[in-house]
Amino acid sequence: MFNNLIESKRKSQRSLGGTTFSIILHGVMIGLAVIATANAAIQEDDDIQEKIEFVETPEDTPEPDIPEEEPPPPPPDVVAAPPAPKGFQVLQAPVDIPDVIPEVDLTAKMTDELDFSGKGVAGGIAKGIEGAPPPTIVTDQPYFEFQVEKQVAAAPNSSQPRYPEMLRSAGIAGQVLAEFVVDTDGRVEINTFRVIESDHEQFTQAVRRALPGMRFYPAEIGGKKVKQLVQQPFMFAIQ
Repeated sequence: MFNNLIESKRKSQRSLGGTTFSIILHGVMIGLAVIATANAAIQEDDDIQEKIEFVETPEDTPEPDIPEEEPPPPPPDVVAAPPAPKGFQVLQAPVDIPDVIPEVDLTAKMTDELDFSGKGVAGGIAKGIEGAPPPTIVTDQPYFEFQVEKQVAAAPNSSQPRYPEMLRSAGIAGQVLAEFVVDTDGRVEINTFRVIESDHEQFTQAVRRALPGMRFYPAEIGGKKVKQLVQQPFMFAIQ
């Protein structure tokens, strides 16, 4: 009687059917979850792909060639100036004569009058060294008469100004004091001609025309020929 319990059999049947249904249900749910997950992943991949933007990167432009700076040249060798010989200073004629009185520099070294004694080597100083080489002489700069050792002198048979015939016929005499530079070849630099004093314009023109043909012995300093500024009178007298 106790081996056939109706309630016990019902419970055993319900448990087997419920298990089968539960397995099927869970399988369906898992399948749906897998499908949903796959669709979500595909949708996410699509969204990510849609957001990708292609940006063109600029091409690398070549850098301009910068020239290399050349190294600075080496400093020149310093050559010591030769010692000044025993002698006297030679003043140079100014090129541009100032029209105002220059300012006096009280801090400058005082001039030694012994340096202008005229004894010894021209261009030296009184306290120089005996036998020292003389300083460089500027041959392009005209010197005054008192600055040179050997002054300009007229060469023999040199041409002279011609007496204007009109003034000679009229018995008019006179003179012209002219200033000009004689170069190292003994010729007159015509562009330096200047009239200091003249008694008549025709006398001036006669001197001007004669200067290109006149010849002189050039001035000298230390045995070298130099230019000299000359002031020379030209006399026009009736014999």
